[in-house]
Amino acid sequence: MFVRFVGFVSERASRLLMMKPQVVFVLGGPGAGKGTQCSKIVENYNYTHLSAGDLLRAERAREDSECGQLIANYIKEGKIVPVEITINLLKQAMEKTMKKDEKKFRFLIDGFPRNKDNLQGWNTVMDGKADVKFVLFFDCSNEVCIQRCLERGKSSGRTDDNRESLQKRIQTYLQSTRPIIDLYQTQGKVHTVDASRSVEEVFADVKALLDNKV
Repeated sequence: MFVRFVGFVSERASRLLMMKPQVVFVLGGPGAGKGTQCSKIVENYNYTHLSAGDLLRAERAREDSECGQLIANYIKEGKIVPVEITINLLKQAMEKTMKKDEKKFRFLIDGFPRNKDNLQGWNTVMDGKADVKFVLFFDCSNEVCIQRCLERGKSSGRTDDNRESLQKRIQTYLQSTRPIIDLYQTQGKVHTVDASRSVEEVFADVKALLDNKV
């Protein structure tokens, strides 16, 4: 009986090792509705939502974090956190999720990669360890994004939901993240959704897309 149990455990461990996370990168400007749409996707499909920003904020708040203050400084300035920190947090979160439930191997990674350094770091660390299926791009005008974030800032408690930080974040997004979206576009991997509309209208398009993919 013990031998059979050990065999079962090692077989399950082998399956987990062989199974690669299936990843969808979710990109768009601050306030484009990435988090809201990811929540709706999780409710309707077998995906796990990982927000790079939420993982970084949680790490910043953790008392014994070695890089909490560093993360805080980058976020306050609207700058992009060093890639090693972000990828390590994402990798740990995916491994933890798949260890708990081997059927949970589909991930929405929200707000990453945000620049070429992020992308190169991902390709270096995760090469052969995860499959990027496509990029879900929520396209929205800068002014709509800013107004949404200012409204959110009234209750979110986020230090970067103010006009000064938002202007910096928009510039960072335009200079650093848009070229990544353009790069994936040349590979035919980008699915663009008009995110300026209501939550339900946007999700209708997302649902139509995912129904063809899942």
